[in-house]
Amino acid sequence: MTTERRPLPDLFACSPDRVSIYEVSPRDGLQNESVVIPLHGKRRLIDALVAAGLRRIEITSFVSPKWVPQLADAEELARDTKPPEGVTFSALCPNSKGLERALATGLGEIAVFMSASETHNQKNVNKSIDRTLGVFSEIVPPAIEAGLKVRGYVSTVWGCPYEGPVSPEASLRIAKKLIELGCYQISLGDTIGVGTPRQTRDIVQRFLGEMPVERFALHMHDTRGTALANVLVGLELGVRDFDASVGGVGGCPYAPGAAGNVATEDLVFMMQGMGVETGVDLDKLIEAGNVAEQVIGRPLPGKVHKSGAFKLRPA
Repeated sequence: MTTERRPLPDLFACSPDRVSIYEVSPRDGLQNESVVIPLHGKRRLIDALVAAGLRRIEITSFVSPKWVPQLADAEELARDTKPPEGVTFSALCPNSKGLERALATGLGEIAVFMSASETHNQKNVNKSIDRTLGVFSEIVPPAIEAGLKVRGYVSTVWGCPYEGPVSPEASLRIAKKLIELGCYQISLGDTIGVGTPRQTRDIVQRFLGEMPVERFALHMHDTRGTALANVLVGLELGVRDFDASVGGVGGCPYAPGAAGNVATEDLVFMMQGMGVETGVDLDKLIEAGNVAEQVIGRPLPGKVHKSGAFKLRPA
């Protein structure tokens, strides 16, 4: 007796042929380091990321140096480090003062940030969610009028270190408000790295029911080793934009225990093996990961910059 073999389903039949990577290591990565990285080290890292082919790079944050001393050189870095043609440099702006500082440097894009959970938002930006949205109504439209693009971050979408699980409806409400204000894209963050594939599927499907897929990105931290698994779920559902940090460097000062973002080189290696274009040179990206280790002065958790590239033939 023979058993008929049924073909396995193509889990990635709906995957895009190309994705865009938004690199956050110079900001999200370095802000969480215990030491202040010298300006020349930051420039060296940014140059290595550009050389690898990354075209969207968040280089700093215009927060008060009192709260994030690691990024106290934001003006000088943004003013003197200009992107080559085809590359966009951006920076976080928490308030109107931050916007003024950004405009003075000539940046073409900024990002605003808040949390889906009330407690984390209070600890992160010292405001309620509603008050934060009010502040952004005074930042986003003027920034757009001045010719800047504005991206939005919603943190703790998968879970909060203080409140636990977060309702997808809370995240969706905030994301829709930010889009109404004029943000071109919303980055959904698993800030503490608690997301699992089924949860990611549910969140992404909920967002897809309310907005086009190009209006949001996934920002997955790898605290519990599930970042790439969650990225795969997003990819299967058609997500085209992913945040990443070379070497896996990063974390959140107001999220105890949060590890860094998914490592950019690990993400690119996986995408290349699946035949998904990223526009990034993996060998040069591995070099950028090594530069990040040298600049920061400690081993970083990313896998591929340690083990090296293996030339996979896409399936």
